[in-house]
Amino acid sequence: MGKVKTHRHIGEILHRKGIISGQQLEKAFQIQAADNDISARRFSRILHEQLDVDRHILTKAISDIFSIKEFVLSDEELEGQKIREIKDVLDNIPEFLLDDLIEQNALPVSLHHQKAVILTSDPMNPRVTDLAGQLSANHFELRYCKQDLLNDLIEEVLYKKNDILEQLNDIEFEETELQEDQEEEIEEEELDAEINQSMLNKLVEGMLVEAVHKGASDVHIIPMGKTTTDIRFRIDGKLQIWHQQDKVKPEAITAVVKDKTKNVDRFERDSSQDGFIQRKIDNVNIRFRVSIMPIVGTEFNRKFESIVIRVLDDRKVITDLNKLGLQQNALQLFRKAISKPSGIVIITGPTGSGKSTSLIAALYHVMDSTKNVLTVEDPTEYIIKGARQLKINSHMSFELTMRGILRHDPDIVLVGEIRDLSTAEVAIKLANTGHLTFSTLHTNDAPSAISRLYKMGVEPFLIANAVNLVMAQRLVRKLCDHCKQEVDDLHPEIARGIGFTDDEVAQTTFYQAHELGCEKCSNGYKGRTAIIEALYFTKEIRNLILDAGANIDEEVIREHAAKNGMMTLRASGRERVKEGITSVEEVLALTVGD
Repeated sequence: MGKVKTHRHIGEILHRKGIISGQQLEKAFQIQAADNDISARRFSRILHEQLDVDRHILTKAISDIFSIKEFVLSDEELEGQKIREIKDVLDNIPEFLLDDLIEQNALPVSLHHQKAVILTSDPMNPRVTDLAGQLSANHFELRYCKQDLLNDLIEEVLYKKNDILEQLNDIEFEETELQEDQEEEIEEEELDAEINQSMLNKLVEGMLVEAVHKGASDVHIIPMGKTTTDIRFRIDGKLQIWHQQDKVKPEAITAVVKDKTKNVDRFERDSSQDGFIQRKIDNVNIRFRVSIMPIVGTEFNRKFESIVIRVLDDRKVITDLNKLGLQQNALQLFRKAISKPSGIVIITGPTGSGKSTSLIAALYHVMDSTKNVLTVEDPTEYIIKGARQLKINSHMSFELTMRGILRHDPDIVLVGEIRDLSTAEVAIKLANTGHLTFSTLHTNDAPSAISRLYKMGVEPFLIANAVNLVMAQRLVRKLCDHCKQEVDDLHPEIARGIGFTDDEVAQTTFYQAHELGCEKCSNGYKGRTAIIEALYFTKEIRNLILDAGANIDEEVIREHAAKNGMMTLRASGRERVKEGITSVEEVLALTVGD
C-alpha cells in the first residue's frame, strides 16, 4: 500500500488538510495510547466512532495519503454490462474466499492473471489485504469505495436477479446422469420432456431479444459439458459470456434452436447445417442467420453441436458514406473510385472488419432508378432497397449466377466475395466491359490483394486495367467517451511500436480504457470505428503492375503508394490514437508493422 506511515504522521497530515482539528488530533492520540493499538485503522476508527469525524471524508483522505484511488460509480451505472462483468469475476472466486471478502466489506471487480482490483470501504483493514493475497493474481490493487455504493454493488451482483433470466433461475432443474451403457443417442422423447419442463423456449427467445438490445453481432451457443452450456454474445468484436445454463443437456438447448430455425433438420447431428430465424423485436423485423456444426466433446457417447447465430438488423445498415467514419483522405479516394463509370473496387480484410458495411454504403451512394444494380452474395445478409439481390440456392449456385449475370444487363454489380479464379474472371470481365463492380477479398493489406489476384490466375494486365481501388480496413474499438482515462505513464517504446516519433509522443495526449468501464460501455470501450489503407490505382501504380509481369512485388507497390500519400493501416491507427478515439493497445492488436 505504499510507504508505511505511523498513525501520528497520518494524524498530522489530516490536521494540515483541515479534516480534523488540533483538539481532535490530540484526543485521538490519547485514546489510542490508552488502547495500546497504534495501527492506522484503529486511529481512523477512533476519529470516526468516538470523535464524530465524517467517515467518508476521513477514509477518502487516508486513502489519498496511501495513494489508494477512489472508485466512483453513478446510480445509473449499476445496471447492464458492468454488473454482468463483475458477476463473471465473482464466478471464478472460491465461495469461501468470496464470503470472507464480503464479510470484510470488500468486493473483487476485476481479476486477471497479472492483477486483481478489489473495492473496499476500509482500505486500512489488514484482513482485506490478507484475503486479497489469496486471489489467483500476481498482485492486487485496493480501491476505496464509499460504503453506500459498495452495498449497492454487492446487492446488484450477488442478490439481484436478471430480469430476463429470472424465471429460469427460479426453476429447479433435475440433473440426470448418463449411465456408461446408455445408448449413444439421447431419445427424442427424453429431450422433449426436458425442453418442456425447463422452459428452454423462454431462454432461447430471451437470448434473441437480449442480443438485439445489447447490439451483439453474433450469439454463440457452446456445449461445455454433459449438462452445461455457455451462451456468449459478440459485442464490439469481443465474445463475452451472457448466460451459463447448467443441469440441462446441451442437446436439449440445441433442439430448441433447431425447432425455431427454418431449413434445418432437428434430427441431423452429424453434418453442418445453415438456416434462419425471423422475429419482430421492438416492432422491427430482425433476421438471425443460424450456423450449426457438430463438435467433439469430452463425452464421446454424445453428439454435441456448436451454434453461431448472426444477428442481421437492417437498422444497422449505413446508407450515407459520410457516416462510415472514414478518414478524410480515404473517403476522398473511395468517392473518386466509386464515381467512375466502370472498374472494380475491392475491399479487403478479415471476417468482421466491416467490408460489407462499406460496400453497401458505396452502393447506396452510386445507384439510382436509371441503373440496374445486381448483387450476388452467399449468403445474402442485408436487404438493399433498389437493388436486385439474386438468390443463391440448390438450383442456382453462386458459380452459375456469376456466369449468368452478364446476360442480365447490369450497370452496377456487387459480388459478395472473390473466392476463386472463375469468380475473379467474371468480376474482372464486368469491370473491363463498362460495369462498375464491387467485391471483397481476404488479404491482410491493400497491396497483397494484387498478389492474391495474380496467384488465383488473373493476368497482370487485367488487374492493372480493371481495378480502381483496393481498400483494406479493420475495426478498432472506440474508447468510451464517458470513462476513458488519460495515460500518465505510457512507455515511449510502446508508442514507437506503432510508428510514433519522439516528437509525436511529446505532442500527443494518449488515452486508455477504464479497466472497470461504466454502465455505458464494455470494459472501457463502446462501439468501433474503421482504420483504412486505401490504394488508389494511379497511372504509376498500373505501370508498376504491368512492368512487373509475373514478378509482382507488393513491397515496391506499397512503398510507392506510401510516398504518394497512401496511409497504411498502422498510420491510420496512429491518427485515431491522436484523435483520442482509440488506444495504442487496440492499434497494436489489429495491425502489423508498416
